[in-house]
Amino acid sequence: MKSRYDLVVIGAGAAGLSAAQYGARANLDTLVLEELAPGGQSLLIDSLENYPGLAEPVNGYAFTEAMRLQAERFGAEIRSESAVSLEKRGKLFSIDTGGASIEAGAVILATGAKHRHVDVPGEEKFQGRGVSYCATCDGPFFKGKRMLVVGGGDAACDEAMYLSKLASGIIMVHRKPLFRAQKSLAERVLSNGKIEVRFDTVVVEIKGSRVVEGVTLESLATGERREEAVSAVFAFVGSIPQSSLAPESCRDETGYVVTDERMETGLPGLFAAGDVRVTPFRQIVTAASDGAIAAHAASQYLDELGGKAYR
Repeated sequence: MKSRYDLVVIGAGAAGLSAAQYGARANLDTLVLEELAPGGQSLLIDSLENYPGLAEPVNGYAFTEAMRLQAERFGAEIRSESAVSLEKRGKLFSIDTGGASIEAGAVILATGAKHRHVDVPGEEKFQGRGVSYCATCDGPFFKGKRMLVVGGGDAACDEAMYLSKLASGIIMVHRKPLFRAQKSLAERVLSNGKIEVRFDTVVVEIKGSRVVEGVTLESLATGERREEAVSAVFAFVGSIPQSSLAPESCRDETGYVVTDERMETGLPGLFAAGDVRVTPFRQIVTAASDGAIAAHAASQYLDELGGKAYR
């Protein structure tokens, strides 16, 4: 098994697979490391309808599977391995996968972000028994039942719309007085007769015996608490960047990786793309764009080092 590459991409979501394709097309010897399955958060999308060029909606798995096949067709290698540590030694980066050491001239971090928890009593207890962070994964288990959706961003609104096709009714709570989601998404939720939206409201506790049976909600405006019977709680309250491989000097106070417009971090040769980096908009299309830019910039960086002379 090879241990030295021109470019190593860590993460195989939309950003990583886009970077892999552009890296391989630039004739860079490209390796992608992915600890889970290629696709990342895109795999959770039931209906992708806003990606340019797709006249009809597609599911996330079909979309990312096409990206994977495309990247491999151009010559990228994809391995199911985790990157445990990353450091730069001279002109080369060294990546430890726990079982092997891989060297690269340039690295693109496309490790994404993980779901943030609500952090209330009962959440941990009922994970997998009514508490979920993936509507398409778990929604069908609660078909015909009443559900709670927590959050006010794009993901929360998108998932609430999906769940409304399954649930008998949905309560959607958001701690702010307005949604953060795109206007079109927010309007769909507000006009959906099966979704009851409660702004300025938070979840205080998730209750049940063996499975979720209800929640306690609190109005931030009045302090009033109400008990509501629900069979499932779906939380979409933001993400935690998976940026531990990046030097602390390359991260902001919230943990996201800081890059310039070329996706390059403060460490020459280290790039970041997609949800792991500081960006004003997190969508599949922007992640794919980040990946393409990062691969192009990495290719230029390697040329500046003298092509493949570093070998």
